[in-house]
Amino acid sequence: MTDTTYMQLALELAKNGYGWVNPNPMVGAVIVKNGQIIGQGYHERYGQLHAERNALKHCSSSPEGATIYVTLEPCCHYGKTPPCTEAIIQSGIRRVVIGSSDPNPLVAGKGIEQLRSHGIEVTTGILKDQCDQLNQVFFHYIQTQTPYVVMKYAMTMDGKIATRTGKSKWITGEKAREQVHFDRHRYMGIMVGINTVLTDNPLLTCRLPHTKNPIRIVCDTNLRTPHSSQLVQTAKEIPTIIATCCTDEEKQKLFLDFGCQIIVTPQHNNQVDLQYLMEQLGKQKIDSILLEGGGTLNWSALNQRIIKKVQAYIAPKLFGGIGTSPITGIGIDDPNDSIQLSPPTIQMLGNDILLESEVLSCSQE
Repeated sequence: MTDTTYMQLALELAKNGYGWVNPNPMVGAVIVKNGQIIGQGYHERYGQLHAERNALKHCSSSPEGATIYVTLEPCCHYGKTPPCTEAIIQSGIRRVVIGSSDPNPLVAGKGIEQLRSHGIEVTTGILKDQCDQLNQVFFHYIQTQTPYVVMKYAMTMDGKIATRTGKSKWITGEKAREQVHFDRHRYMGIMVGINTVLTDNPLLTCRLPHTKNPIRIVCDTNLRTPHSSQLVQTAKEIPTIIATCCTDEEKQKLFLDFGCQIIVTPQHNNQVDLQYLMEQLGKQKIDSILLEGGGTLNWSALNQRIIKKVQAYIAPKLFGGIGTSPITGIGIDDPNDSIQLSPPTIQMLGNDILLESEVLSCSQE
């Protein structure tokens, strides 16, 4: 087996951390000695052992003289756990093979330097692109201290997210909806606007087994969320944040009594200032958000430049007429000014298609 093969195994191990390690990165590690795998592990939960220490913990024989394959540069600082470089050095491992370099300023090459200074051979860049892609959210968050925001919508082939009567259940099939619920587990937060709350009264939970619920965030400029809504009624069980421009402390207190958190933002075009909100959510270590808003919030999010990725689920259906579009607002005047996206990845989910693209450039206000 080659370095690439062992790193691929480490990548598959790392993916087991989806949704559980945020705001930490997903990392996998494999230890090989004399052509045999003697230990493997991954970062399982935030605050628990890192991948390297888990792999060492599960070694079937002494790792002295072995090679460890790790998807991300080992940490060299004290955080929730001691440095992984320290454990590697003490173990007697002679070679470390790394996928991604760590952009965290506390690491950023220092882990590699420390290993080499102790006579350990270090090889870097094995399956770098795949390892970087795995931790796209972490890399964004550690460098900006704001959440990585994914705008998701489901639409028909004629671009409608609801019929002329406002009905939208269900546009996509079961497999596509299952993927959405996995992403509710994968990303730390889920965000909607007040219109979605008033129209759908959603619960915004993850309904897959062995998963967790996201932190629920409502953009509600004038604090109109009904106290009877499912979000408010379950706020003591599931963290719920209401972002508003309303400074009326009596109105706020009612929501606080139900267990909601209130974040007051400045106004941006008579709406919640989303960039300010992202800064505040980042301070709470919320590293990622799945935006499941309607057309109004989607346009505001694009216009305020907080969207990093677009997920478009497309169902082989047609609604026609004046059905709702996924992005409304004032829109673009000139095609040359359109919001530019990367070439999409394409995934079939039952009869539906998922297109995913990175946002390359956003609109100018």
